Amino acid sequence: MFVRQLFDRETSTYTYLIADEKTSEAAIIDPVKEQFERDALLIKQLGFKLKYVLETHVHADHITSSGNMREEFSAEVALHENSGAKCADLLLKDNDVLKLGDVEIKVLHTPGHTNTDISFNVENIIFTGDALLVRDCGRTDFQSGNSVTLYHSINNKIFTLDEKTIIYPGHDYYGFTASTVKEEKQFNNRLGNGKTEDEFVEIMANLDLALPKKIKESVPGNTNCGL
Repeated sequence: MFVRQLFDRETSTYTYLIADEKTSEAAIIDPVKEQFERDALLIKQLGFKLKYVLETHVHADHITSSGNMREEFSAEVALHENSGAKCADLLLKDNDVLKLGDVEIKVLHTPGHTNTDISFNVENIIFTGDALLVRDCGRTDFQSGNSVTLYHSINNKIFTLDEKTIIYPGHDYYGFTASTVKEEKQFNNRLGNGKTEDEFVEIMANLDLALPKKIKESVPGNTNCGL
């Protein structure tokens, strides 16, 4: 399976291009509107047939290019069913499976950061969006976020995977590009080393974070596929 990690500096967002190399069928995960030209050119240069545009959740910090990708490549846009995104072609739920050739993409509903969060488990890799970051996790103080829900999503859905599973996050603010389930179970600052639910809830309640700069435009923009 082909995997390429791409980055948007302004919002510290990771976008992922994945493909079945036998059939050249591809999917792009969490594309950013300002990077549409870059991403579209890469897809064309590599000769991939874009089949899916996958969103890990309704983002609050950037606007997606999913609508533009659909127009350019006739791809299907997919979000979780809780998103209420009328623009979506596919509304996904837990344990749904999408296919790129022989490559299976399993959908895991991992809410808590928002109630729309899903992770994509592909072979020995999981794309966790904002639910689980490297040594960190998504905030839970807006968009139907819930710390208890996120704690159980990570512990019961992600941390139960094979410990060698590679974690590709939706964002990075510290210079990390990837991790593994084993590393995060040990070293994650908010969840690692067997932290209890109560400990996690207290940590999350005391983060005192400012709202994302683009939240007022991003949330409505992303429920309309960025168009």
